[in-house]
Amino acid sequence: MKKGKAILVMTLILAAVFGAVYYGINLTSNLGKSQTQVSTEDAAKRLEKLYNKISVTVAEPIKGQIDLDPVSIADSLPDISKFPVSVENSTGDYVEIFSSTEKSGTGVDGWLNEVAEEFNKAGITVDGKPVSVKIRNIASGTAADFIRSGKYIPDAFTPSNELWGEMVKAEGIPAELISKRLVGNVTGVVSTKAKYDELMDKYGSMNIKTLTDAIAANELAMGYTDPFASSTGLNFLVTALSTFDSSDLLGETAIAGFEKFQANVPFIASTTLQMRDAAKTGMLDAFVLEYQTYVNAADLKSGYVFTPFGVRHDSPLYTLGDLPQGKVEILKEFAAFVASDKYQKLGTDKGFNGLEEYSPELEAPDGATLASAQKLWKEKKDGNKPIAAVFVADVSGSMGGEPLNRLKESLLKGQKYLGRDNRIGFVSYSSNVAINLPIGKYDANQQSMFVGAINSLQAGGGTATFDGIVVAMKMLQDELAADPSVRPLIFVLSDGETNEGNSLNDIRSLIETYKIPVYTIGYNANIKALQSISSINEAASINADTDDVVYKIGNLLNVQM
Repeated sequence: MKKGKAILVMTLILAAVFGAVYYGINLTSNLGKSQTQVSTEDAAKRLEKLYNKISVTVAEPIKGQIDLDPVSIADSLPDISKFPVSVENSTGDYVEIFSSTEKSGTGVDGWLNEVAEEFNKAGITVDGKPVSVKIRNIASGTAADFIRSGKYIPDAFTPSNELWGEMVKAEGIPAELISKRLVGNVTGVVSTKAKYDELMDKYGSMNIKTLTDAIAANELAMGYTDPFASSTGLNFLVTALSTFDSSDLLGETAIAGFEKFQANVPFIASTTLQMRDAAKTGMLDAFVLEYQTYVNAADLKSGYVFTPFGVRHDSPLYTLGDLPQGKVEILKEFAAFVASDKYQKLGTDKGFNGLEEYSPELEAPDGATLASAQKLWKEKKDGNKPIAAVFVADVSGSMGGEPLNRLKESLLKGQKYLGRDNRIGFVSYSSNVAINLPIGKYDANQQSMFVGAINSLQAGGGTATFDGIVVAMKMLQDELAADPSVRPLIFVLSDGETNEGNSLNDIRSLIETYKIPVYTIGYNANIKALQSISSINEAASINADTDDVVYKIGNLLNVQM
């Protein structure tokens, strides 16, 4: 009996000593390390463990035929019917107007629609004939793409600001200003009150020069929107360039200043909605927004300050093309109707006509300068940091047929936006995962193998979406180990359904720790499932329906790559 007790006591002592030694080794192994270092090491071990449990094959590279033709915006644009007519014409003699979305939507964003409906009921005539207007709701940048490409040119165009009118003119499209202003608006930077007070204390004033200086000095985390698609983003780009050299927006001084500034910009959003969602997480001190949106946003009423910048967003109205004089007269009648006190008060009620005292900081540059500024932004936006991106394609049985065909089409056309200095890899998955193309610099050889990998995709099997993401993360972590300056990205193209392998809960902590943005593109998809992946690190999620997937992906890659 005594012998048994002695053995039990010795066993307990040995277990205690072993536990203490094990705990001590783990404790001392982390001495002197930050919490970030510890969590990163834990993530690396977890990633390795998950990766080793996945069935991964490395496919034989297949070269495809490279299409050397430049990107065709007209080919990627969907049919114009994709963009709804928000007010129908009521007579045979009418003008069609492309209108920016902040005034031709619904609710507080439906001001122009309400005015147009009243105009169509007013019985106005031109040359003795009753006339009306037709309003099409379409974002300014997208509208400019339709007009400049010649794919669809309406009778008139009312973008948010004059910058788009200048870009249309630069393409040789006749564009005459009927009204410099339909309704008043400005764009600006919305900053937290705490950051605003901090910058005021240091710089003594708050303006775009203060903001660019603060960003260049890494004192402000600010995001802005795509200057190829967003009126506010384009305005911010040229205004920022002007702070570095107002006499030459594209000179060496302006470019050097922009490079230093851009290196410290943590976030560029494809849309204003994505920007707002990022701001809600607290990751940004400031972001760009139009004043009319700002005053209508309940969540921004307290704790934020609006600082205007750039050219005004007064919704100018242009005729387009060689318009018959009768249509020009209709537009003049409409501009006069809009300018009446009744409808300007309606605009005020919807948040327009605020900050009337604000004078533009710069005149609208000509279209050629604006196009060159966009090109400069594309070249310099990554602050000389190379991008490594892995595309993860769903080839499960549910993607068979039309979804996979559209996935291939969108990637084959979208890959033209991938810069030559980027590093690109490709993974496909069904029940298992295949590395179709290891990460490599996107030269002609890599491009050919990327095209070949896309063309070789075939659908079948189950859906292990998160296994595919794990493999992509492992590839990117290996790339970062070789070059820590790389900025990693993942693009997942899927229908959003997962029925095999790891779950989002299994890998969420890895995505959070590594802070890799995971952009998702859904084909006939469970969009909420894809959005839940992208939202972890504030990446965009695209619902790629049949007719505009190529255009949407082109815009996404243009911003991020």
